[in-house]
Amino acid sequence: MSEKATIPLNELAKALFTINRHAKTAPQPQHLYYIKKESINRLLRENRAQKIGLHFSNHPKLSNQHSTLLVKVGDYFFHIPPSKEDFKQLKHLGTLDKQYRNPQVKMSLSQAKKTIYRYINWSPPKKRHTTARHNTSASFTPSSLGKMNGPPKKPRRSTRTHF
Repeated sequence: MSEKATIPLNELAKALFTINRHAKTAPQPQHLYYIKKESINRLLRENRAQKIGLHFSNHPKLSNQHSTLLVKVGDYFFHIPPSKEDFKQLKHLGTLDKQYRNPQVKMSLSQAKKTIYRYINWSPPKKRHTTARHNTSASFTPSSLGKMNGPPKKPRRSTRTHF
């Protein structure tokens, strides 16, 4: 049995909820949305999640209405981009029901990412440690131009008279 199969579905759903919540406010959410989509697609392939239908998006792209795929994972619902087959096979549910909310979760983003990384078997790329090269040579002599001091200044006389 693989390690990802040992992660309970409800724990994966909570991790996805946490990642999705943070992605909505992140300055650069691409990675969070990528791991969310990758996880949901794997859950769908493993029949641990189910496609419910299509919804109109609340955020149209360039003023054009588009649809998103509604997927159920455990007790949670998520939207991901649909495939062409989804439009042929699934019912369109119309506009999103704003009354419905997923259950709240108390999970940190770092814990959620660890759970999802373990499930999708993803590891961050290794960062290259680059050392800054200074273009100096043994024979380099810095210029003194612009660093010349003017003539020494005369000390200021005190205009106060002391009695």
